Amino acid sequence: MNLQEIINSTKVNIVDVRSPLEFQGGSVSGSINIPLNEVVEKVEDLRNMQPLILCCASGGRSGQACDYLEAQGFTEVYNGGGWAEVNAQKK
Repeated sequence: MNLQEIINSTKVNIVDVRSPLEFQGGSVSGSINIPLNEVVEKVEDLRNMQPLILCCASGGRSGQACDYLEAQGFTEVYNGGGWAEVNAQKK
């Protein structure tokens, strides 16, 4: 599956790792906000939510979160990049 297919899967959860203020300014419909600095304490919650698409403003923070989660053994976590890009691919 390519990224767009994963984004549009009914099984995927989209997690925005921006700050709550950034998230309030615009977000992917149906996404949840878990700021990057809270990812470590939410690992087990996130593990149960796989598959995951992570997004942020540009893909940097979501990339860091993906790297961390992969190091924790996650197998279905993807960096969607910027939230606007993810939103544009969502049907």
